[in-house]
Amino acid sequence: MTDKTANLANLDKEGLSLKSVSLWQITWRRLFKRKSALLGLGILIVLVFIALTAQWISPYDPYQVLIGIEDVDMRQAPCIHLLGCPKDQPQHIMGIDGNVRDQFSRLLYGTRLSLMVGLTTVSFAIIIGTILGALSGYFGGWVDNTIMRVMDVLLAFPSLLLAIAIVTVLGPGLINALLAIGIVSIPAYARVVRSSVLSVREMDYVSATRALGGNNFDILFKRIMPNALTPLIVQGTLGIATAILDAAALSFLGLGAQPPTPEWGQMLSAERNQVFTAPHLVFYPGFAIMTTVLAFNLLGDGLRDALDPRLAHTSK
Repeated sequence: MTDKTANLANLDKEGLSLKSVSLWQITWRRLFKRKSALLGLGILIVLVFIALTAQWISPYDPYQVLIGIEDVDMRQAPCIHLLGCPKDQPQHIMGIDGNVRDQFSRLLYGTRLSLMVGLTTVSFAIIIGTILGALSGYFGGWVDNTIMRVMDVLLAFPSLLLAIAIVTVLGPGLINALLAIGIVSIPAYARVVRSSVLSVREMDYVSATRALGGNNFDILFKRIMPNALTPLIVQGTLGIATAILDAAALSFLGLGAQPPTPEWGQMLSAERNQVFTAPHLVFYPGFAIMTTVLAFNLLGDGLRDALDPRLAHTSK
């Protein structure tokens, strides 16, 4: 049985029409067969909903200090009326932090910031990495050597340490942290795009376009790149999880988001010494980071399996 016949048979087994089936139809159908990917997608939908509606569903302003407003104490334990907390006490379902602010409200607003960090840094890295990788793979020669050697130098350093060095030079702050994480992420995307371009540029339709007099810009960005983006989608999804972790780490070290910004890593840093006396202040931000990273990893693994025909029928 030829590869083409086998692929058609596989499509028929999946219940897809053999007429006019697009890659994305196949991908979505395969993706929805993977429970782990659906779990990750479901978690992300909830997180996006929280991020978009944080100002309406949070019971308090995340910056509001409750001294003199409510009868609460610093680092007070969670109070949930449905679980037996006295009705005469104000309800704070995740407790009060060290600055007498509602932990639950700050965690909700932290969702918005963490997703923004992941999407912004990965978008920046993908744009720059795609351009560099595409030029490197298409033109080859000295262009390839120059770009790839610079990428190799960046890859020679541990990403978090390099990000710390960049933020140290630029100064602490969320914007500088985003820039640093974006810079250290560029080489991974550049190498992925270069590899895809190298394999696609030798295809017959590319050679035909070149023979018909197509210019380099049209060949690269209209013929090659649309067919070389599949690995980039998977890498980008997984990269968002890494970016969120790196941003939390920089904030934990005092180099990212600065107080009183409601950012999960900064919240962990502020209460790291209270792990035994007020564990809820450490558990909830840590659990939020873990859940978000897990969701992106599950979705990224599902996309990898769905987009790779070699894995499509071996993993369920």
